[in-house]
Amino acid sequence: MSQPASTPVEACPPAHHDHARGNIARLTIAQALAGANAVVVYATGAIVGNMLAPSPALATLPISVFVVGMAACTLPAGAIAQRHGRRAAFLTGTGCGVLVGLLAALAVVVGSFWLFCAATFFGGAYAAVVLSFRFAAADCVPPERRPRALSFVMAGGVFAGVIGPQLVTYTMNLWPAYMFAATFVAQAAVAALSAVILAGVRLPRPTAQDVAGGRPLIVIARQPRFVIAVICGVVSYLLMNFLMTAAPLAMQMCGLSQESSNLGLQWHVIAMYAPSFVTGRLITRFGATSVVVAGLALTGLSAAVGLMGIDVAHFWLTLILLGLGWNFGFVGASAMVLECHRPEEKARVQSLNDFVVFGTMAVGSFLSGGLLAAYGWDAVLWLSFVPLALAVVALPAASSARRSEAAG
Repeated sequence: MSQPASTPVEACPPAHHDHARGNIARLTIAQALAGANAVVVYATGAIVGNMLAPSPALATLPISVFVVGMAACTLPAGAIAQRHGRRAAFLTGTGCGVLVGLLAALAVVVGSFWLFCAATFFGGAYAAVVLSFRFAAADCVPPERRPRALSFVMAGGVFAGVIGPQLVTYTMNLWPAYMFAATFVAQAAVAALSAVILAGVRLPRPTAQDVAGGRPLIVIARQPRFVIAVICGVVSYLLMNFLMTAAPLAMQMCGLSQESSNLGLQWHVIAMYAPSFVTGRLITRFGATSVVVAGLALTGLSAAVGLMGIDVAHFWLTLILLGLGWNFGFVGASAMVLECHRPEEKARVQSLNDFVVFGTMAVGSFLSGGLLAAYGWDAVLWLSFVPLALAVVALPAASSARRSEAAG
């Protein structure tokens, strides 16, 4: 019988731990800056898409392409990290982050919808790399501290929630003839700054065992604990993206201002990341499964609030609860993934998890815009309860799987 994945994994070498504090600080700052890039795409994607698209039904396509970019580039980013180290993957990602800003600005100036979609694809590639920051932080510390390190880096997104919307608000009209063009140039500059910070991250190069070792992915993917972790991650991220993609355009359709939309998105992103200061402690104390349950409950509550009205307050509260639900659900599911692999398998398993999460999320993102255009905001909210029900049904199996592994 193969060794259970729940066997405690080895701690990083002591020399690696010497740089842990500096690495985590740099990863947290880079998370804030990179998160701001993603916020700019979400805050402007549907609006610019509506300005440039040949059909209103395609308005949210740029954000959907962003998600496709995340899914398509997750496995290549993992392969780069596996073979050349995480820092090489980080710098490749930030190069894509600079490119998205420059291409998006050009798309607005020349009025090209498809060039704007291409830009957001590179934004998705950047976001795929950024989400590996949380696992890189977990690599820097002993096993018992990994949930806290993971959640601390995620907490850098709190600053993204401030930087991103304010970047949009203060730059969107700097070039009056081309709304948001200056915003995208600023976005490229923020990505370049992130590259400078990440250049100082000191992580060990992959060993020959890291490159070639470990069990086949199919064996790891069949573990009940891994399957449930992926389902919870998929549902948490799918619903967050599904509702957040539609919300800015829905607010505009309801006659609310762009400034109101920006502020609502700001509080949403803060709510996504602020709990990360304590999520790791909650996981350590109550377990990842319990934290995921709380996240799913908050996500369901956010949809229920959205169904109660279309005032600014309803949208803002929906977005805030959605952010809180995403944090508990996604960080909890990420902690579950850490229990499913051995040290030499980490890059492949983590990238597989993210590939499945973002690949599924792309489907929801494509569906969101068409559903909003055809049936309205309420239909988007009602549909969100379907994947929630799937996760609620799957979660009890997580405890059974863990008990079985412990007994075996």
